[in-house]
Amino acid sequence: MNLILNVWRQAGPKAPGKFERLEAKDISDHASFLEMLDIVNERLEEKGERPIAFEHDCREGICGACGVVISGTPHGPHKATTTCQLHMRSFKDGDELWIEPWRATAFPVLKDLIVDRSAFDRIMQAGGYVSVNTGNAPDGNAIPIGKDVAAKAMDAAACIGCGACVAACPNASAMLFVSAKVSQLGLLPQGQPERYDRVNAMVAQMDQEGFGSCTNHGACQNACPKEIGVNFIAMLNRDLRSSILCPSPKPKPSTGEGA
Repeated sequence: MNLILNVWRQAGPKAPGKFERLEAKDISDHASFLEMLDIVNERLEEKGERPIAFEHDCREGICGACGVVISGTPHGPHKATTTCQLHMRSFKDGDELWIEPWRATAFPVLKDLIVDRSAFDRIMQAGGYVSVNTGNAPDGNAIPIGKDVAAKAMDAAACIGCGACVAACPNASAMLFVSAKVSQLGLLPQGQPERYDRVNAMVAQMDQEGFGSCTNHGACQNACPKEIGVNFIAMLNRDLRSSILCPSPKPKPSTGEGA
């Protein structure tokens, strides 16, 4: 199949960017979307031209590195499908595609289709962890947890942090990502001691990073390749309200007695 690609090209974070029109000829419909870009890059390099910079890692749909916007839709036209799992048989011969990076102030473009998603890392550093000793794997299996609770925690843990929710949201909100990470820990007994401090710290860091507010558009759950639902945003909001009514107990300062 033959395609026309309009690819966002930007040499660096401060360089001006623009769409560049490229031809992708004789592409197998069995190729993945990233393999198609590999073929285009090989041909660009053969001509001595700069290849398209795009991020990728596992190519198994579990790392989220591959995310780009394809003709206006994060990760492309199929639901619950990452860009690396998208195959060219999803398109028709002669199609014209527009390929661009995530668009958000908190995700500055580094080069072409690559954006800086370290804002997500800083949100996780603010509270996305447990500090209690959870023991080894056998200890985890020894703690009884209801099936419904375990299933919800597993659903939240499916978030791969790709940023498609931010790219799809008209406000560039990161609420779906943050709510999934907050809920994953807040549902389990190991995450209870810091539950309310965690949600406050992660939401404060999200605001500091420049992500927009959630206004219930729901575009985030439609774009999520792991089908994370907005019900987790509701859980996050409930925890925020509860943190005001039931703040976590603060440790008493040491008096030095008994030292």
